Amino acid sequence: MAGEARGVAEAFRSRYGSKPELFRAPGRVNLIGEHTDYSLGFVLPIAIDFASWVAVAPNDTGKLRVYSQNMNEAREWPVDAIRDVAPAHDWTDYVIGVARQIPDIRPLDVLIHSTVPVGAGLSSSAALEVSTALALGTDAGGVELAKLARRAENDFVGMPCGIMDQYAAVFGREGAAIRIDCRSLTHETVGLPGDVSIVAVNSMVKHELGGSAYRERVRECAEAVEAIRAGGHPEVVTLRDAEPDQLALIPDPVARKRARHVITEDERVEQFVKAACRQDLPAMGRLFVESHRSLQHDFEVSCEELDFLVDAALGIDGVFGARMTGGGFGGCTVNLVRADAAGQFGDQIRSRYTNRFGIVPEIYEVRPSQGAGAVKIS
Repeated sequence: MAGEARGVAEAFRSRYGSKPELFRAPGRVNLIGEHTDYSLGFVLPIAIDFASWVAVAPNDTGKLRVYSQNMNEAREWPVDAIRDVAPAHDWTDYVIGVARQIPDIRPLDVLIHSTVPVGAGLSSSAALEVSTALALGTDAGGVELAKLARRAENDFVGMPCGIMDQYAAVFGREGAAIRIDCRSLTHETVGLPGDVSIVAVNSMVKHELGGSAYRERVRECAEAVEAIRAGGHPEVVTLRDAEPDQLALIPDPVARKRARHVITEDERVEQFVKAACRQDLPAMGRLFVESHRSLQHDFEVSCEELDFLVDAALGIDGVFGARMTGGGFGGCTVNLVRADAAGQFGDQIRSRYTNRFGIVPEIYEVRPSQGAGAVKIS
């Protein structure tokens, strides 16, 4: 981390000629609890050792000047006109979405460098939002910081996401997962077995229907809730409150499948936490696979490439379980692999996927890492 920090600080000095402050926020891998956060259910992510870095210093131009190293693009806006900026439908929307949440924003020079792969389902956007909010001088911290970052994505970027990604970026813990209650916005730390590696495999595809389908799933979950309420259960505010025997009250078969996924996935999170506490890797692996099949068949957010990666992984020695992670329609799978088999697993899954699709996947052995904050530059 120290080397990354020095590199970002030096790039800032080379571009702007001043010494910056530096902030970092991690990406995340969700171990289990997919598409449950916007139903105010339970999720179990880890913050990972890939992060968005933002270097910042005041300027006297009256402008917010931002440079993305990854995109090799610079943009600037008068600070007194930030609230008049319209979405550009590119990376700058995450910056402006956050900037609009900060009263009396100052003229600043900003340099962004991210090691979180974009489009991989590892939450590069939330990492950027949280690190940018810290760099731009927000007074918010903890849950309020996560809420601020989520508002930027909901209100300006236009993605109706839940709060898991931003929450994980803020509250991540080194060496552990966090079980988040998305209703109360509280969490508990969950230790993981020490003899297992968490390996993300990037399919290197992102199908275009992902954004629209996400919105459809949000709508379909809301329709399922309304049907259950109309069936005599006004206490059901979100699918987090629903019970399996209430699925029969949902007349639409599609909405019923979506609800079945959310209800059973919340229960899988609870079972996974118990399995992790007793270090039962086979049980944890089985729950991974059950989660993927539910996402594949009931929630229908998987794709051919992700299904292949899961099925192929399950045939490799040392793999306890595999599932898609993130919004779906591409991005990554997450795999629980015996620690001494991680290298062999990476070689085999890369070969099998490349032979099938002609695409070389990226393999990331990720480690649970600390959440967002300022970084001292030595």
